[in-house]
Amino acid sequence: MGDVGWRGRLGPAVGIAPGARVDKFEIFFDLVFVFSFFIITRATAANINGRQLLHAALVLAVLWWCWVVHTVVATRIRIGEGFVPVLMVVGMAALFCFALALPQAFMDHKEEAGPVVVAVSYVIIRAIHLILFLHVVRDNPTERRQLLRYAPELALSTALLLVAALLPTHIADAGTAAFVRDALWVSVVLLQYGTGLLARTWGWQVTSAEHWTERYDLILIIALGESVISVGVGSNLLGQAPTWPGVTAAVFGIFFTAALWWVHYDLIGPAARIALHATLGPARVLMARDAYAYLYLPMIAGIILFALGAEGIVHDVAEPGVPVAEPAHGPNVPMLFGGVFLYLLGNMAFQLRTLHTLSWTRVATLVVLLAAIPVAMPMPGLVALGLLTAICVGLVFAEVIFMAEARHTLRAVVFEERTAHETHEAAYRARWHGHPPGTT
Repeated sequence: MGDVGWRGRLGPAVGIAPGARVDKFEIFFDLVFVFSFFIITRATAANINGRQLLHAALVLAVLWWCWVVHTVVATRIRIGEGFVPVLMVVGMAALFCFALALPQAFMDHKEEAGPVVVAVSYVIIRAIHLILFLHVVRDNPTERRQLLRYAPELALSTALLLVAALLPTHIADAGTAAFVRDALWVSVVLLQYGTGLLARTWGWQVTSAEHWTERYDLILIIALGESVISVGVGSNLLGQAPTWPGVTAAVFGIFFTAALWWVHYDLIGPAARIALHATLGPARVLMARDAYAYLYLPMIAGIILFALGAEGIVHDVAEPGVPVAEPAHGPNVPMLFGGVFLYLLGNMAFQLRTLHTLSWTRVATLVVLLAAIPVAMPMPGLVALGLLTAICVGLVFAEVIFMAEARHTLRAVVFEERTAHETHEAAYRARWHGHPPGTT
């Protein structure tokens, strides 16, 4: 039937051009994806312990791999064009179900559907990506053969998650059942990321470096924003009258989150974007894989971890009747400082991989963060939060002062590029003056 079919009516899939940017449908998809970050934070905050943190890390790693595969598909076709959005909406629904079931992903009760929902949702998400990729390479036998090299990872990871959902319910000993489920999830993560390392450049293309870097930068921004929402909702700031300690804690949270945004987006992120543009061929693919697909994960994990710590501290500080001088409880301070440490460590590894440099200011900040943990643990929660804010803001001030020349040079290059791009767009759109498209 060709053009009269549903694909013909919706339009064909459209390839990515070298200068492509992220479209609005991709941002829509990412908002649903980041909802999973919120669910992970909420589920972990309900009962913080070592095993719960392990489960959060495993779920995040599997979820992140799904998103990485999604971005690889998006390097070949425009996600918001033709019939592709229809398939992606199905994927979004599966992703949403995946997120909703995450709190029960490691439940051992037979009546709980959570583990099975997670496994089935994963299968649907990966199947949609496979269908789209097969459509892209349908006329290229070489690429079809390369795609088959990923088949073991897809088949085995799917099988392992299904076994992890079904097998533990048939094991009588609860401890053994939990160990088996955890081991199967660990196997899935090792299989996924190990395959990515072994595959190297099989089937990968980064046609538009701009699209790739922008997509990852946006997901990091959304994750930082989600951490603010998580702290505000989880700490019950919205459910009670504001208090001065609560307001102060909220301000500290905004300040240190903004400082962490600055750490990546002021200098390192823009410079890395230029570095990826300047790299071609397999070297570009390897840099995209290492720096973005792999090293953004510890930054995302750090965001979730410090959001957990900040949420606990702000909850206690804002709680009426709790003395302001009372020390922070439980693991809140280690998670708060440790999450920022992990974020900065991931960002430093990202900087090393893309720019082949390390900033002494960041190395010093990591040392200060580690040294500050035992100092901050007996402190009142508000003071500990203020100390972390001072460290993060201090890093920003140090880099503004000591890296002024590099910052100004980079900003000039970025601004020149942006101005040239905007001038070209304005010149193109000037053809519409008096004759808008679609009019006669």
